[in-house]
Amino acid sequence: MRCSRRLILAALALALPAGAPAQALRCNVPARIAVPRAEGPTPRDPRRIMPIESYTLALIWAPEACRGGSQNIDAGFACGGGNRFGFVLHGLWPDGANGSWPQYCRPAPVLPETLIRRHLCTTPSAQLLQHEYAKHGTCTGVTPAAYFGQASRLYARLRCPDMRALAARRNLTARQFAAAFARANPGLTADMIRLNVNRRGWLEEVWICLDTRFAWRACPATQGGAAATRRIRLQPPMDRR
Repeated sequence: MRCSRRLILAALALALPAGAPAQALRCNVPARIAVPRAEGPTPRDPRRIMPIESYTLALIWAPEACRGGSQNIDAGFACGGGNRFGFVLHGLWPDGANGSWPQYCRPAPVLPETLIRRHLCTTPSAQLLQHEYAKHGTCTGVTPAAYFGQASRLYARLRCPDMRALAARRNLTARQFAAAFARANPGLTADMIRLNVNRRGWLEEVWICLDTRFAWRACPATQGGAAATRRIRLQPPMDRR
């Protein structure tokens, strides 16, 4: 199954690696989109300037985000209205050395509606798009359009394994899931993937490690994530409607 939705990938189909059939995901962008609020550093989440050593591509498993009420998605849009999502893009995060990262490197403009509309079926929250550019994109030195364009191209390359089959497996471990995800993406290996799992053991996010040229690379020990032997659970894909 393809991780990303069918709508944005039709024009890119010839450039994508071979994989299993695409998911019949559905995304209907609303006629009106709320204007996001500007975001910036706070005393608890301050500005940090440092060289970029690598990147992380972070994916949200939308069925679990919808079930758990995650603030990283617009629940009214992503979890209803006839829409159906699988993995959605959380963000493209620049990383520094030794487990740190730059953030809020410069003031961020409020994103224009045209840009939000273009990427809303990839990242189903106008506020999350605003947050991602303010916190992470401003440290890359590129415009919002270039930042989200790069993130979307990386996201569009990905396939995902049969998530429904994996959700039905008993005693699934983080290592087994990472291996299944890697097998769906030639060139990707399990050591290039980290999983973000909540306290109850449910998969929330998949993190893929990248070098500064946006090629996949082995994740450093400082990347964190679930231990390879940890048993995890998966919320099944959203029902077809």
